[in-house]
Amino acid sequence: MPRKPSYDREDLIRRARDMFWKQGWAGTSLKNLETTLYLKPGSFYAAFGSKDALYQLALDLYAADGAATLAALEHAHGPLGALQAFPRHVIENKAAPARACMLAKTFLELSPHGHPLADHANGHLTRMEHRFADLFGKAQAQNQIGIGHDACGLARRYQSDLLGMRISAERPDYDAAATALEIAQSLSRL
Repeated sequence: MPRKPSYDREDLIRRARDMFWKQGWAGTSLKNLETTLYLKPGSFYAAFGSKDALYQLALDLYAADGAATLAALEHAHGPLGALQAFPRHVIENKAAPARACMLAKTFLELSPHGHPLADHANGHLTRMEHRFADLFGKAQAQNQIGIGHDACGLARRYQSDLLGMRISAERPDYDAAATALEIAQSLSRL
């Protein structure tokens, strides 16, 4: 009879996510993962199958956490308030191992190589863009944003600004908080 694993799988995925987020796919070796997760090679493969499979789980967790954060902000502040608060929230998250978006970093790193994880990251980016469009649509329905704007176009621009801010925030001399405020203020003028 097989032994039950003595580890918390979700905790391992979370720790792997943080390592991948900070170091990227190529910058994280199997040995790094085994050391960080305290797993021997056989246990690693039994738990996850491969580095790519674990990376995909890490991307899924990252995307789910982002969607949950956005939903909580919407619940607390409404649709426009969520869109205004989200940039500041991601920049001020001191627990994050990096400021740049893991999905964007993955896409940029792996798409030139035709790696399937690039497509997976892009799928999450597209779903997040649709979620932003949904929030813009709700804000329009509540007369917080003029109906003359295209919600999908606003979402693309918002996501582009957000990703640019997050990538720039990796620079040591960049004032990401000021940019987050500018994004929020620009939404007030719609």
